[in-house]
Amino acid sequence: MRAALPASGSLRLRFVLAVGLWVLLGIAGIWFTATQVFTRHIETAYHEELEVHVRELARLAELDGEGAPYLLRPLSDPRYEEPLSGFYWEVAVHGHPPLKSESMTRGELDQRVAHSPQIVHRIERGPTGPAITYGMIERGPAGEEVHVVIATDQRELDEDIAAFSRELSWWLAALATALLATGLVMIGIGLKPLDRLGSAINAVRGGRSRTLDGTYPAEIAPLVSDLNAYIAQTGQMVDRARVHAGNLAHSLRTPLAVITDEAERLADNEATRASATVLLDHAERMQQQIDYQLARARSNAVARLPGESVPLPDALEPVLRAMRRLHPDKAFAMQGFERPFSVAADQANLVDLCAILLDNAGKWAARQVTIGAVRADGGCRLTVSDDGPGMTDEQIARATEIGTRFDPDMPGSGLGLAMALDIAEALDTRLVLSRTTTGLAASFRVPLADKTA
Repeated sequence: MRAALPASGSLRLRFVLAVGLWVLLGIAGIWFTATQVFTRHIETAYHEELEVHVRELARLAELDGEGAPYLLRPLSDPRYEEPLSGFYWEVAVHGHPPLKSESMTRGELDQRVAHSPQIVHRIERGPTGPAITYGMIERGPAGEEVHVVIATDQRELDEDIAAFSRELSWWLAALATALLATGLVMIGIGLKPLDRLGSAINAVRGGRSRTLDGTYPAEIAPLVSDLNAYIAQTGQMVDRARVHAGNLAHSLRTPLAVITDEAERLADNEATRASATVLLDHAERMQQQIDYQLARARSNAVARLPGESVPLPDALEPVLRAMRRLHPDKAFAMQGFERPFSVAADQANLVDLCAILLDNAGKWAARQVTIGAVRADGGCRLTVSDDGPGMTDEQIARATEIGTRFDPDMPGSGLGLAMALDIAEALDTRLVLSRTTTGLAASFRVPLADKTA
């Protein structure tokens, strides 16, 4: 499975950026400090070595009977004998050709650096490039000035520093990689309980569980306990709402039925017929509002209960059997339910919504009503279609209004599609009515309760 990139603003991304920043700053600080310390160290070593060599050269330099310089023996460092090795020396006495190291097969050293009995140094032009040059003046037997100069190419020092910097960079890059990898592993381990909590919440939302299952660290356990308590309390509130809705329906319908019955009796009397007609008309409106508001309250209460799932097509088969008895002259069929699956929704709401749509389609269909399912992208689109006369665009726009009836002779109260719209909203979906080539289709989309598509 391909790992998802951290979302913007996530804790994982913040931790990754923090670890990356501190590793970058730490490695950069180590690299800068180490190169500076090494540079100072090697420069000091080079200068100390050259100072030793210039003193050694001054002790070995002698003058012959004619005052020409010569060396008692070669310097202890063999690099001064290798041609153009970058290590050179030169001894000069006024009036005589300078005595040069075997390494200096071309060019010469600047004798002006040797202008004092004290050792001085500076960067001068050497036989093979810029050179660190040391010089001093010694006195001969007759007081002659003997100029002793020794030099090392600057590139020798630069190459040593560059080699150290390259090797240090490789090692620090490896260390940075190891630190980043360790940091990512630690972040993954540290946030694993939050990932498990997220999966548990998704399981509750998807209807695969009614509680947040699993064991969590002490820092998260209180939150999980509170969420489970909230889920349980929500379930109890929904159950109470269902009971209250049923009690309210019973308490309102009974006196309304008495009023309707009395109004019908009054309608038999010529003197009270007009008043009875008014009472019957308002009683019917009251019955419509009671049915609508109770259905709306019930669907809204149920929609807040997490962890519900509906097995399909099992939950729809009783509805289809009821529709076939209610509309015996119509054929009700299912498509797309060959392989059972579940959707994340309240079963009562989903069944009520499908029942309303199937009943409405059964009233208007010529012969055939079909409920189909299409699964894609983690969701399922359910569509109820019929082969009836359909609706115009204006009728579709008004179809979900309370009490809308396009054919007074057709049985019904005009509440069906209005209640269907409210139930769809309670299911957090959108009910769409559309014309087809054969009639009307009503569709809505609900998420799958599992990963089966």
